Parts: sequence; structure tokens; C-alpha cells
Amino acid sequence: MSSSLRRGVLAATALAISIAPLSACAAGNDAQTLGVKPDNAATTVGDIQIQNATVITQPELNAQGPAVVSATLFNNGQQQQTLDSITLPGSNTVVKLAPATGSGPITIPALGSVVLGGKGNASALIDNSKEAGKSGEAQKIVFRFSETGDVPIEAFVVPAAGFYHDYGPTGVPKPPAEKPAASPSAPAEGAHGDEAEEGGAHGEENGGEATTTPSDPASASHEAGH
Repeated sequence: MSSSLRRGVLAATALAISIAPLSACAAGNDAQTLGVKPDNAATTVGDIQIQNATVITQPELNAQGPAVVSATLFNNGQQQQTLDSITLPGSNTVVKLAPATGSGPITIPALGSVVLGGKGNASALIDNSKEAGKSGEAQKIVFRFSETGDVPIEAFVVPAAGFYHDYGPTGVPKPPAEKPAASPSAPAEGAHGDEAEEGGAHGEENGGEATTTPSDPASASHEAGH
């Protein structure tokens, strides 16, 4: 084998070895493994890793209703942690946290993860979508954990449409259902029914008078005879 060919083989082998660890990394706690968009906000502080952080608002720009914070929270430590709060610095916005089932804090188990947002998952609700930021902008939010403490991150603000529809707020307002127009015959039937009842009442009154009227001439003739 010539020296130039030998150098080419060695270079190809070195390239293959360098790529192998990168491929192995794809099996870890990343967006590719979880099937989420890799361009969303992610950060790691201590044992806590946050991925796919987004603030999801109403699907329509001027729609009224809640917004949610969606993210995947990883705990790479040996001790479970709770998510104590989520805040939006610079505002008085309250983010209401609820676990996937039951009550109490949202708990991230040791070496485990929790998903915020979506059916059957834990939730982080912002009552007023207007306070969550404008679509297309980045909103700073702070996750506070029981052991790690504050973990700040810049989360994208997106509407609950397309990919984010299933992770958005469940309180999306629906257009009011149109009430069926009242049938014009209904009041008429009621009116005729009332008239019929009134007619029956008059009939009874007239009938009562009919039974007494013939007796009057008879009484008069009887008196005349006497």
C-alpha cells in the first residue's frame, strides 16, 4: 500500500471515530430523542435540565383566555425535586401549577422527568394570555426548584396552533352556539289552546245559563196561572 493511500485510510478511520461519540449523544435527554423541536429554549443548572421551554398563548391574536408554560424538566440528580414556582420577572403574573394527577406540588423524580403542558401532563397556567407576552417574542421566565433553586430561561412565545396545538391552553374559548329560532307556531298553539280553554269555560257558563233560562218562563206562567 502506498504512503498516500495509507494516509487516506487513517484519516477516514479518525473521522469515523470522532463521529461515533456524537451519534451516541443523540440517545440522551435531548430534543431529538423526545421528538420535540430542537430550536426551542433549553438550559441546564446543577441537576436540573430544561428543554423545549415555550409560552403558548391563544391561537388568535386578540382572543381572550389563558396561556400556558410548556417545557420538559429533567432531574439528573439522585434526589427528587419539586417545582415550587414559575415567575415572569417584571410582572405580577401568577402562574398556577398543578401536577398531572391529584394535588400538591409538581415532583420531578430522581433521574426522571416531567412534561409541562399537554393532555394528561402537569400544567402551568397563566390566567390572562395578554400577560404572557407577544407571539414571536422571547419571554424571560424563572423556574424555582426545591434543591437547585432558580433556573432562568428565555422562552419563545407562540400561539396554540400547528405543532403547539396539543400543548396549548385547554381553555381556548369557543364561539357561542347559535340558539335555534323559536317556532312561530308554538306561541300560536298555546294561544289557541288558551282560547280553547276560555271557550270551554264560556261554554260551561253558557250551559249553566241554558239550564236555568227555560225555568224562568215556566215560573212566570205558573205565577200567571195563579
